[in-house]
Amino acid sequence: MATTESSGALGARAMRTRWLVRAPIRLYRAGLGFVFGPKLLMLEHIGRRSGARRYVVLEVVDRPARDEYVIVSGFGARAQWYRNIRVHSRARVWTGLRRGLPATAIELTRDEAATALDEYIRRHPRAWKKLRAVIEHATGAPVQALPMVRLHIDHR
Repeated sequence: MATTESSGALGARAMRTRWLVRAPIRLYRAGLGFVFGPKLLMLEHIGRRSGARRYVVLEVVDRPARDEYVIVSGFGARAQWYRNIRVHSRARVWTGLRRGLPATAIELTRDEAATALDEYIRRHPRAWKKLRAVIEHATGAPVQALPMVRLHIDHR
């Protein structure tokens, strides 16, 4: 059985493997996002410099309401998607059978993010142990706080 440290190194290497990280995007775009269940979503965001559409698959940390999803930036404030939504808050979300829903991204305060992370750790202690090891190995820093974003589905 792998230790947390070695599984953290393996997970961090996987997070840096572009084709592996981007593979779920093809499934979401093909309408097969439901295979990932409610724990993941695909976020379409706009490049802050290029204005181009960008896609990333992220873990859902919380679901405070039917049309709200809280997502976390495992790479902290350096993550490109996170930097992009801070400039362009308009986005689109794919999750389960829901496809291309217009959404607004709202950055959580440090206190809100800490509360959401504490709740995630309480509900998923084993998953958090593994995820924390991966994040710390990938970033080279201990996890003290993680930036989080609330995605609110816009109904027009």
